[in-house]
Amino acid sequence: MAPEPGPTFASLGVAAEICDALHDRGITRTFAIQELTLPLALDGTDIIGQARTGMGKTYGFGVPMLDRIFDDARVPEPNGIPRGLVVVPTRELAHQVEHDLAPVAKEVGLDTVVIYGGRPYEEQIEALRKGVDIVVGTPGRLIDLHQRGDMDLSQVAVLVLDEADEMLDLGFLPDIEKILRAVPDERQTMLFSATMPGPILTLARTFMNRPVHIRAESGDSEATVHETTRQVVFQAHRMDKVPVLARILQANGRGRTIIFARTKRSTAAVAEQLGERGFAATAVHGDMGQPAREKSLKAFRSGDVDVLVATDVAARGIDIDDVSHVVNYQVPEDEMTYVHRIGRTGRAGHSGTAVTLVGWDEVPRWMMINDTLGLEIGEPPQWFSSSPEFLDALDIPESAGESVGPARPVLGARPKDRPGSHGGHAGRGGRGGHRSGGSRNGGGRRR
Repeated sequence: MAPEPGPTFASLGVAAEICDALHDRGITRTFAIQELTLPLALDGTDIIGQARTGMGKTYGFGVPMLDRIFDDARVPEPNGIPRGLVVVPTRELAHQVEHDLAPVAKEVGLDTVVIYGGRPYEEQIEALRKGVDIVVGTPGRLIDLHQRGDMDLSQVAVLVLDEADEMLDLGFLPDIEKILRAVPDERQTMLFSATMPGPILTLARTFMNRPVHIRAESGDSEATVHETTRQVVFQAHRMDKVPVLARILQANGRGRTIIFARTKRSTAAVAEQLGERGFAATAVHGDMGQPAREKSLKAFRSGDVDVLVATDVAARGIDIDDVSHVVNYQVPEDEMTYVHRIGRTGRAGHSGTAVTLVGWDEVPRWMMINDTLGLEIGEPPQWFSSSPEFLDALDIPESAGESVGPARPVLGARPKDRPGSHGGHAGRGGRGGHRSGGSRNGGGRRR
């Protein structure tokens, strides 16, 4: 049974101009985190928002930020010095947040910029000098620009820390504390995090003003496994995993798909092998330069390719609502990685399918995840790419084969001439020395 639609942004008091801009993007009604957050955030209240990725957090903090900068008498008139600052853990998430907010901001005369490491300082400094109202960026580069005197944080009125637990995991806590000390004491702070470890709670108590803690759902592990996501788990022989993938990608109703692999090498190899079988695939992994990673993600978001093969680190910040399938090419390292991976599907009111391919030496690790999360799936059955049970479970036509057409180029695949690249290559048909299938260890104002 589908959930009841939430109230409209307009009914919660969002400025008409912003509502019109959201409507132009097909957005009129709120999700749970937005419904809970907006009335408080529009009033300037500090907020701790707890919700998993894909629940609509970006507009939960972005809409009130835009509204207050545009139409709140308590926020000084925008003058080209940042009034809003959104701090995120990764380049990919920075791009996604800015991508969501920029069109709405533009409609009310506000300028945005995205700032992160790995890009030339000059272009970012030039954008700041021209004048911006909202900055979205990663902690390290933000601090660098501030300490160089190229970014003025003295007039920030609304500060957002998004995916705070991820920033903690990545070692950004000292940079976040520097940012919090650089912005004015008189400001609104909104902190969003899927989990609330001790250091994040300490940060909130130290730097926030009587924050209201909002939970869009229960915070326990079991509740973070989506009810809208169907989980299919089975044992697959490592030599048969690519043929299995090829058939999963021909399932009825299959849309955009993310395949998670454990290593950079296996990520590149899987993407390459899918391209050889005619699938529109791309890869994102740490051996790729930032421009190439951005090109891959842009192709996936735009629909030019519908299969993304990624490592966990590279996939952080991929925020796309209509992913129909997530496939774990190997069993994740732990239960929270499993939760975060399958959380890429079954989002924003959509249903999804999460498939986990368990290597025959990975059963103990899967059982640990199963027991910790209380999934009650048990020991997975042994299926092959030709097993009727496999085809039936994922609604795959019997006619599905191991390829769908001529080979296609794949961004992020291994260069053919890379020294040593032939070792471990599975080749066509998934055969050879490729070892990645198993476990290593087992109404407002205008300007």
